[in-house]
Amino acid sequence: MKFIIRTFFKTLRAIIGPILLLMNWITQPRGIVRPAAAQQAIDARTQHLALYHFPTCPFCLKVRRTIRRLSLKIDLRNAQHDPVHRQALLHGGGKIQTPCLLITDATGATTWMYESADILAYLEQTFGA
Repeated sequence: MKFIIRTFFKTLRAIIGPILLLMNWITQPRGIVRPAAAQQAIDARTQHLALYHFPTCPFCLKVRRTIRRLSLKIDLRNAQHDPVHRQALLHGGGKIQTPCLLITDATGATTWMYESADILAYLEQTFGA
């Protein structure tokens, strides 16, 4: 029974995933246009951020849309198809759950932020207009 349910959901994701990606591509938000110096300052602040994501995860899509809307250069790490990123997420954050924002501060200390609502609030508060 578990096999049938797992196969059903895997097939459903295979069908819906490309549709989600297409709709996301069609409705991409425009990024904030900042003066060059301001954008460089933002880019410097985002160098120590990385988003672990699954390409078709709706919560990950929501976070990636906010990253695009805020014109942020955050390293995107596909934890679904890249075993190196998947292992880093498991060992660093303790679980394979996406989206997960890795924040590394100036001292090298890391924070693994898992909830999409928390990530969105952090990005808006830190980089919002």
